[in-house]
Amino acid sequence: MKYYLGIDLGGTNIATGVINEKYEFLAHHHVTTLGTRPFEEVVRDMADAAREALHKAGLTEQDIEYVGVGAPSTIDPSNQHIVFANNLGWKDTDLIGEFRKNWDIPVRLANDADCAALGESLAGAAKGYENVLLLTLGTGVGGGFIMNKKIFLGGNGFGCEPGHMTLVYNGVPCTCGRRGCLEAYASVTALIRETIEMIAAYPGTIMREMCGNDLREISGRTAFDAAKKGDEAALRVVENYVNYLAAGIGSLVTSFRPTVVILGGGVSNEGDYLLDPVRRLVGETVYAADLMEPPAILRATLGNDAGIIGAAMLGVS
Repeated sequence: MKYYLGIDLGGTNIATGVINEKYEFLAHHHVTTLGTRPFEEVVRDMADAAREALHKAGLTEQDIEYVGVGAPSTIDPSNQHIVFANNLGWKDTDLIGEFRKNWDIPVRLANDADCAALGESLAGAAKGYENVLLLTLGTGVGGGFIMNKKIFLGGNGFGCEPGHMTLVYNGVPCTCGRRGCLEAYASVTALIRETIEMIAAYPGTIMREMCGNDLREISGRTAFDAAKKGDEAALRVVENYVNYLAAGIGSLVTSFRPTVVILGGGVSNEGDYLLDPVRRLVGETVYAADLMEPPAILRATLGNDAGIIGAAMLGVS
């Protein structure tokens, strides 16, 4: 039996895990990232957390051949450096080199959303599909493509950022510094912004009562919860959100033709209340949908484990 160790590096947590060749977990270990600290301290904690997961699994360093890491950044294919991890403040950093100062073992590094896509394709909702689009609908919109069972990195090796495709020309400002990105319309952040705007336009909406008249208490669930109760303003928020998300998915499907689309992240927890209208609208927006059946659109099943599994398998897949 072979064993693999993966690290999912996030802005909040460092999640590590040990799996076997059947993608079964032997152990997990999580620590807080505390990303405002020096880069070297965070990487040291990554190595320590990985070793602790290995210890919990009852294994030694000799039982694994490499460590796989998923990081919230594009990876420079020329030197394997982090290009820019904006939620950690890292720019052109040598994570692999720093990691090996703490643990001298081969390291495989990839974008975290690509790792999640790989994990879902190997052991989750996309198992059995060769060409997969994953979108994570959280604070931002992450995404990755699996093509012919491998992470698609494009012609220059820098990979894809589906969340930063232009959805609306000169539209809402995005955290990346551009305007009109899919992330600016289909993230939890966008949902909260739209909810606040709708509360201002519809003072009688129950969304105001649901947040205790404190706009700081609004979450990505507020509009969905109110919409399920028939609130007109909330229904408009949800309709707008679904329209933008479906338009983005439709454009990506038309361009890349995945055989399945997987939706993860917090908003995907709305289940079929979200997925059913998205499926219908994607069917209407995809080019030549009457001749080429649109892909299945499914909810991710692995949660945070997807990124760990994908990272762990980088040296294999």
